[in-house]
Amino acid sequence: MADSFDAFRYFNYLRARWRWIAASCAVSVALALAVSMAMPCQYTATARLVIDPPAGTDLRSAMAVSPIYLESLKTYEEFAAGDSVFQKAIDKFHLRASLGSGSIESLKKRVLKVGLVHNTRILQISATLPDAKRAQELAKYLADSTVELNRVVGAEADQELLQGLEQQEHDIRAEVENMEAAWAHQIAEEPIGDLQAALSKAAELRLTLQQQILDTQLELADAADREKQASAVEQSEARKEASNATARVAELRKQLQDLQHQSAENERLLAVRNGHRDKLDAERKAAQTALIGIQTRLREARGESGHRGERLRVIDPGIVPERPSSPNVPLNLFGALLLGLVLPILYLTLAMSYEEQKVTERRSVFQTIPKARNE
Repeated sequence: MADSFDAFRYFNYLRARWRWIAASCAVSVALALAVSMAMPCQYTATARLVIDPPAGTDLRSAMAVSPIYLESLKTYEEFAAGDSVFQKAIDKFHLRASLGSGSIESLKKRVLKVGLVHNTRILQISATLPDAKRAQELAKYLADSTVELNRVVGAEADQELLQGLEQQEHDIRAEVENMEAAWAHQIAEEPIGDLQAALSKAAELRLTLQQQILDTQLELADAADREKQASAVEQSEARKEASNATARVAELRKQLQDLQHQSAENERLLAVRNGHRDKLDAERKAAQTALIGIQTRLREARGESGHRGERLRVIDPGIVPERPSSPNVPLNLFGALLLGLVLPILYLTLAMSYEEQKVTERRSVFQTIPKARNE
């Protein structure tokens, strides 16, 4: 009952003073209306850009926009909100005449608002000025400047990449030319055709000598057989033939040994020259492969130039606003009405609490005096 009685008393307390509350609301609304009418009108124009993914991107992956990717797109907010771009806009539209001579940072904070639409690839650029037409022109100019700045930055990155690849291609081409010159010098200085011909001829001569040795050994064996069966005169002749055959075999074996020694030397020299050629040829082919690879990369980079990064497009240059964005008279009046209602109620609540506290203290004093007399 105490709580209900207190609430009832509180509402009665407020109702008894409703004129004071109404006067507070009326004064607040009147002041808000006067201030709103006195404030200069501000118009906000908004231009919108879409951030397209790089050319060649799989459409399915482009549709699957991740939070990390959306966070990375905030880079383009800095493109639109850059001080240099805004400085050019101020000079182009002579904004200091209407905005005053404040700093670039303060003017930009008052005039410009840039942000991505939540969970989209849409970039909004809003400009607020006293002149509606100039606000639309400023928003469109900033949107176009953002697109151009992104194109210039992308072109510079592509140019740096192309210059790097072209320098690599030039260096590798020079290396290939040096390898080709070294290959030609190697062929001229260390020919292998003569060695191969000499080895082939030596092989044929070796077969001939081996055959001659076999024939001579047969003659020697035949002479030995005839010596056993011949007379004394014939034996002398047979010994002489055997002696000559033995000398020829020795000479043929010496020739064969010299030939084998020469062939071994030629084979060693041929192996050395082939080793040099194989090493140089492997390096030459590796350089040619590297040249083909860098040329392919260079062609691809030239083909992708201008399409490697995200592309910005103005999809909505904005319109000339027909209603001012500031002051918002209905919102100001509602805020003033709410403030004019809350403040007096809060004041009356505190006043009532203070009065009740004084009444309670007086009652406690009156109750204390009889008790003291009784004691």
